[in-house]
Amino acid sequence: MEAVKVAVVTGSNKGIGFAIVRGLCKQFQGHVYLTARDEGRGKEAVAELEKEGLHPKFHQLDIEDTKSVDKLKQFLKEKYGGIDILVNNAGFAFKAAATEPFSEQAQVTVGINYWGTLNVCNALFPLLRSHARVVNVSSFVSLMTLNKCSADLQKQLRACKTVDEVSAFMKKFVEATKKDEHKAQGWPESAYGASKIGVTLMSVIQQHDIDQDKSRSDIIINAVCPGYVDTDMSSHKGTKTIDQGADTPLYAALLGAGEKEPRGKFISDRQVKDI
Repeated sequence: MEAVKVAVVTGSNKGIGFAIVRGLCKQFQGHVYLTARDEGRGKEAVAELEKEGLHPKFHQLDIEDTKSVDKLKQFLKEKYGGIDILVNNAGFAFKAAATEPFSEQAQVTVGINYWGTLNVCNALFPLLRSHARVVNVSSFVSLMTLNKCSADLQKQLRACKTVDEVSAFMKKFVEATKKDEHKAQGWPESAYGASKIGVTLMSVIQQHDIDQDKSRSDIIINAVCPGYVDTDMSSHKGTKTIDQGADTPLYAALLGAGEKEPRGKFISDRQVKDI
């Protein structure tokens, strides 16, 4: 077992995740794992960073595939015995011109962005070492969408105290779209926004849960908005470069051992925003 610190970034063969790996390779004293669903693309990304004199490692990871997630967990446990930084960056959004039925868009988007992220958290949180940092990449769209929900639904969502409660709302949303009842139930027409509401609320609760165990209270978890970034997901309409988008996730991932805040917050441009 190697006595070295280790960082893992999900969905990092391109875009913001790629830039986060680049930044960690430059600033983090330890092994940095670039992960991707497609092994070929992942290794190509590693090779690209190696041309810059950086040395990330690669591990295949499909966050929707529990076997793939478990394989990563077992690898990290056996090789390192723990993990120091986890950046849950992997995500998905349909294009505005997508022709798939909204119910399909909701199921796929929530499946990847919420359930996939939760899969990784459930698997890797037991491996978090002292002073570990977790960054769940969310979006300003999560707050915009939350504020567009009906007043009653907003109140219910903000009142969630457990991850199970958040998960129940994610299930309700997807089921409602299948019956075309989501608007009647107070949800706006944004599958991506709804999925990221889940990620943001989940992050706050995860911190609260971790804090209940005094032996783990030095672990910090935050939801982070990279901003509007020039990536495939934004159809390259974003105003930030991928490295600018990686700035706030890196800030949260690299909070020093003596830092206690921000924790269990939503962070955008290194500033805490009210949920």
